[in-house]
Amino acid sequence: MAREAPAFKRFFNALLDIVLPPTCHLCHSFIPDAGKLHICPTCHDSLPLVSSPLCSICGIPFIGAGNDHRCGACLAHPPSFDIARAYFLYEGPIRDLIHSFKYNQRTHLRKPLALLTLEWLREYLSDQGPHLIVPVPLHRSRLRQRGFNQAALLGRVLSRHLSLPILPDALIRTRPTEPQIKLSSTERRVNVKGAFNVKKPDRIAGKRILLLDDVMTTGSTINECAGVLKKAGADRVIAATIARTAR
Repeated sequence: MAREAPAFKRFFNALLDIVLPPTCHLCHSFIPDAGKLHICPTCHDSLPLVSSPLCSICGIPFIGAGNDHRCGACLAHPPSFDIARAYFLYEGPIRDLIHSFKYNQRTHLRKPLALLTLEWLREYLSDQGPHLIVPVPLHRSRLRQRGFNQAALLGRVLSRHLSLPILPDALIRTRPTEPQIKLSSTERRVNVKGAFNVKKPDRIAGKRILLLDDVMTTGSTINECAGVLKKAGADRVIAATIARTAR
């Protein structure tokens, strides 16, 4: 019976493609071979990537040519995380996908967003060697309002593909905060100051943590989370997001 399951699954998927033809998540055109991403080659090639030169710590891209080096902000105020990287710039089609995922309840987009990032993430993590994934948490009031934590959903997809355990409740947000999108850089730091705590320090101590979120803007949230993880004994905090803004 187990040998028949793959054939049945192929038949079911083929039938589903006839009833509900696969279309691109971005341009909504028909894709004959949609695969797992459901993004057509044209849209895939148009996705805005973060590329060198960039800050060797926070990962912000620089304009022009040259080698990776620390940015002025990381030199003046070294962050609590050890390194942070994003695969995409938070603009154009990637911004649209993330916005639909977070705010339009299109939670099925967690899979293409995570898989788009996966090949890069494997390479990024090859030298980092994290022990587990910790998603940036939402406050319980925001979680009730939205219905899900986008970082935790992404983390579960990546956990399966990277064979890394995930601790979705290792970090907690102890108080509600204003949406960061409305605030300046200084206001963002103040907004999240003291807003996080480690719930399970015994599972954090001595570990290399992959701290996961969907978007990095100024890095205030990632930095605050990294700080409390380090205080709880984390050996190293490696931050990864699907996308980031250019400062």
